[in-house]
Amino acid sequence: MSSPAKKTPIDKTLAGAIDVARAAAVDLAGEDKVGEHAAFDMEDTRLGTHRFACTDPGYRGWFWAVTLTRVPRGRAATICEVALQPGPDSLLAPPWVPYAQRLRPEDVRPGDTLPYVPHDERLVEQSDAELAQAADEEADTEFDEMGLGRKRVLSPAGRAAAAERWYAGPGGPNTSSARRAKAKCGTCGFLLKLSGSTRHMFGVCANEWSSDDGRVVSLDHGCGAHSETDIPARSGDWQQSEPVIDELDLEPFTLSES
Repeated sequence: MSSPAKKTPIDKTLAGAIDVARAAAVDLAGEDKVGEHAAFDMEDTRLGTHRFACTDPGYRGWFWAVTLTRVPRGRAATICEVALQPGPDSLLAPPWVPYAQRLRPEDVRPGDTLPYVPHDERLVEQSDAELAQAADEEADTEFDEMGLGRKRVLSPAGRAAAAERWYAGPGGPNTSSARRAKAKCGTCGFLLKLSGSTRHMFGVCANEWSSDDGRVVSLDHGCGAHSETDIPARSGDWQQSEPVIDELDLEPFTLSES
């Protein structure tokens, strides 16, 4: 069991130098920014810090910390530094996060180039031979890529992350249009199935009349452009939704003469 750290005894010369410390803080911040004396702490032998409340409205809960020292057997305190330090209740900026970690997919625009990630958990390096063996042994989860020359392919974690993102996104079953649809994409003739394990859950819409055209959709997604749906035979006309602008309600007005 380690012994408790020995507490540095209070240096009376430094502890009594409140006016000297305040003068140093006022010289840096101005008289109106330095408030009441708050505390004194010994940092080390012949090294202590006085703290004064900061009265600047923009730094509520902060303190001016003035560190002093003295030479051995000296009777005068010397200023080492003056700094503004946060207190336990002060408002602080969030922890710094590097730009590469703050960047989100929605921040990327066409033409942007992303940095190379050497150890991306979504990708795995495999040789052509390993890919071919995986295609033979796990036909449901891999496919043969002989000759494509890709250095890395999706890892199981990468495929799972993509599946979760697609299923929860606008091509999944939880959109308002999908819930209203009378038939699902899995029975639509315009669905292009994906390869590998994702073919059991997703496909690509190939209907130019669908708002999902060219997008990945889940098999239980749906829209009004399903290949096997039809409008009621009673009208035979295209069933339009209500117009956003009522063009039948006209408001006449007189043009001013120029």
